[in-house]
Amino acid sequence: MNDGKPTGQKPKWWSRPTSTPSAPIPEPPAVDEGDFTLAAPAAPDAPDVREARTPEVVVPPAGAPVEAVAGEAVAPVEAVPVEAPAPAPVPAQPQPLHEPDEYRTPPYGGPGPWAPAPPVQRPVAAPAHGSVPPQPVPPQAPQQAVPQAAPAGPAPAQWVQYDPWGAPGAPLILGAEPSGAKPRRSRRGLALAGALVFALVTGVLGGAVGAYVERNGGITTVELPQAGPEDSGRAPDSVAGIAASALPSVVTLHVSGGGASGTGTGFVLDTQGHILTNNHVVDAAASSGDISVTFSSGETASAKLVGKDSGYDLAVVRVTGVSNLKPLPLGNSDNVRVGDPVVAIGAPFDLQNTVTSGIISAKERPITAGGEKGDGSDVSYVDALQTDAPINPGNSGGPLVDSKARVIGINSAIRAAGDGSGGEGGAQSGSIGLGFAIPINQGKRVAEELINTGKATHPVIGVSLDMQFNGDGARVGEKGKDGSASVTPGGPAAKAGIRPGDVITKVDGQRVHSGEELIVKIRAHRPGDRLELTLVRGGKEQTKTLTLGSSQGD
Repeated sequence: MNDGKPTGQKPKWWSRPTSTPSAPIPEPPAVDEGDFTLAAPAAPDAPDVREARTPEVVVPPAGAPVEAVAGEAVAPVEAVPVEAPAPAPVPAQPQPLHEPDEYRTPPYGGPGPWAPAPPVQRPVAAPAHGSVPPQPVPPQAPQQAVPQAAPAGPAPAQWVQYDPWGAPGAPLILGAEPSGAKPRRSRRGLALAGALVFALVTGVLGGAVGAYVERNGGITTVELPQAGPEDSGRAPDSVAGIAASALPSVVTLHVSGGGASGTGTGFVLDTQGHILTNNHVVDAAASSGDISVTFSSGETASAKLVGKDSGYDLAVVRVTGVSNLKPLPLGNSDNVRVGDPVVAIGAPFDLQNTVTSGIISAKERPITAGGEKGDGSDVSYVDALQTDAPINPGNSGGPLVDSKARVIGINSAIRAAGDGSGGEGGAQSGSIGLGFAIPINQGKRVAEELINTGKATHPVIGVSLDMQFNGDGARVGEKGKDGSASVTPGGPAAKAGIRPGDVITKVDGQRVHSGEELIVKIRAHRPGDRLELTLVRGGKEQTKTLTLGSSQGD
């Protein structure tokens, strides 16, 4: 059965009708393949312009006999020029190139179920007016047909798509590529792949270079950025400004004697060489010892003890042969308020010229320090200023200054963790933010007395207190020391009417809770000051007014 594929040079009976050649067209031999033969469609009526078209010579297939008249040779047909009529006007819309085929024969009708649509020939265009048509090709001698095997591969490229409804003269469209053909690679895809490879290589190289630079510190000499020179001046009320102003007046003391030694701080009071410090700093050199003073400039000088008082924990020493001394100005501790900024200067652990800063965290804090001797002669009672500026062993005797670099207190004691004494001499632990300073108003009075007389006077009320009383307030004892009277006859308390057993609860309206607090409040005043005491006797509260007396210190 015919499978629709051409077998040899068969006559293309579906080709477009052309002009009738001078020689008759031989009929191909009938091939009996079991198929019936369709009748060839009748040639449609062609317009007159067809006569002007180029005659078409049909070459019989190979092996087919060529019929000719006996004794006559087949001569080529000469083309006679024919005057072609004017071209017909072109319609506005494209028209089909062929008339409808009532038999629906391929390729103008639908393809039959037995074969795909066969290829078609390009329609021959009519020559332009006045042009010479091409000469016809003379028929050639018959040739022996060479049988050819059917192609085993995909369909040849002659299978093209032709749109019969397209515009005249439009080029034919090649059919789709065979299924076995390799698809063409897009240039855009190749470019994208190249870009990705380039980015990958660049990233790897950049990462390698970055890792090398990070591990080896770069490929060149390292030069770190640094700020340029600036003005070294600072505001006078800044910590740096305060330190710059106060440091030349602060000294470090090294004391030795009696098998003991210690380090402390002091500051210059006047140009005569008097230096104020704590009693517990110079106590080792009280009888016979050495005191060495080192100034902030590094200059050293020997000093002698002028006077000391253990009750106030203050002492004055004096250097000689030193010029250009700069006294540190004194402030007024009564003007200090909680929260005021302060700066502490000293030599903690013998690190001289150390500056720390903080604020006043409390005022009139009653503390007692000392007591290492056991007889109470070395106990000091201070109505202190409390600060959170770090104060450590070695800061004792150093100045606590305000924002104008004026002394408002003398650093004296700290509260160390796990230490109940509150004294600096017995505890060598660091600061926990609880430092205490003797108010400068009290220090000034004591220093003047020590410089002038070598002794300090203590204000007294003339009573002996019961230090074992656990109640609220300070109770006057029944008996004094060594069995004497607890109220000194003719003393300030006796003149005010105070009796043994009375419990004093207030001093000038300020509450006192123990005998130590009463002593602190009284020593915060000068001898001769008038005080108002509130006491409880027999369950009734009474108020007494007295004038403070004085006693000679040690």
